[in-house]
Amino acid sequence: MRTFFLSNGFNLIMDKEEKLKKEIKELQEKLKDREEALPAHSVRPHQILLIEELEISIEEKKNKLAELRNRKTGA
Repeated sequence: MRTFFLSNGFNLIMDKEEKLKKEIKELQEKLKDREEALPAHSVRPHQILLIEELEISIEEKKNKLAELRNRKTGA
């Protein structure tokens, strides 16, 4: 019974890991689109703020992913 619980917990971590990877990839694609949409001149403050918010979101998700991986390996 205990093995089943550990196995189930491991699967939950794997599911969360895959979800985070997908979210990171989507955010990186949005970031790339936003950066490519910047004009060569006269960048507006809201455009920079959107990019910064995406960068922060990506970093937060990467940190969560690292925490999950550490928990999975027991580090």
